[in-house]
Amino acid sequence: MIGFRTFGSGAVFAVLIFAAAPSARADDLNDYPTAARADYVFGCMKANGETQEILQKCSCSIDVIASLIPYDRYVTTETILSMSQVTGPVGSEFRSTETAKLALQEFRRAQAEAEVRCF
Repeated sequence: MIGFRTFGSGAVFAVLIFAAAPSARADDLNDYPTAARADYVFGCMKANGETQEILQKCSCSIDVIASLIPYDRYVTTETILSMSQVTGPVGSEFRSTETAKLALQEFRRAQAEAEVRCF
């Protein structure tokens, strides 16, 4: 039989909350694949310099972005950015739709927050 130790009511309350909370899996906390993070860091370093200091700042940057934007929306934004560079009507669809504009705004806000925190 396991013995029970008595704790103050605050400790019991904290234990009950912890027990009632759904357990967070590592996949839930880090849904960006390593390759996606590395790709972002490589691009960031190309744009900002290829030093150890910039590596740290770019790594911080993608961590902040990942904390603000779910991976599926990040992929959507990457697609929009890539396709908006295509000339003609196809690229125009990715540059002018309201959905694309909102996705880009969200991403740019996350990048701005990352810049404030990391650079």
